[in-house]
Amino acid sequence: MADDTSLKQKVNELAARKWNAAAIEARIKRLVMEGIPKKKLVPQTILAHRQEILDRVQRYAEENNFYLKNCAQATALALMEEFGLGSMEIIKALTPFPSIAGTGKICGGISGSLVAFGLFFGPDKPPDPEKMKRTIRISQQYISKFQSEIGFTFCSDILEKIVIGYRINPGESDAAMATFTAEQGFEKCGLPPGTGVRIAAGIIIDSML
Repeated sequence: MADDTSLKQKVNELAARKWNAAAIEARIKRLVMEGIPKKKLVPQTILAHRQEILDRVQRYAEENNFYLKNCAQATALALMEEFGLGSMEIIKALTPFPSIAGTGKICGGISGSLVAFGLFFGPDKPPDPEKMKRTIRISQQYISKFQSEIGFTFCSDILEKIVIGYRINPGESDAAMATFTAEQGFEKCGLPPGTGVRIAAGIIIDSML
């Protein structure tokens, strides 16, 4: 069950954070220029460093959102970088996915994680009904856990109840985006990507057991 007090405390911490913008920009620009490094995933090593990985992927998602100003891209990129998945073309394809084209619908923290699940769990040579069913089942479990942690799955609800404190849809107009930015929305909105990737990375790691 969502703990509103803890969530709002985290939002305030994100708003007050001193962001190392230069270091964040350098890391993301390196990925843009060089691509996402492929990794040989060694389950024993990953399981032994589970907590470290969860902390790192959460921090990267928060930083990505601060720099990219796109929660779906921020979420997917953190997971893809950590586990050596996909390419920057996928991040480009996620451009319209924050709150589903800015409509206030499904949070980009969810959609970005689902893309990473597709890359990690999905079939290399579709069609593969069994892998598809497994990926969908894992994704459903993830959404349930996200909703349990945050309390909502729609961007508009998360902004109103947790992040900003009133109803706002940044994607509906330039004026709304200006208000959102003035409210430190991109800093505060590191919460859903950070929470989302932590849950998603835990699911990926636990699948290696």
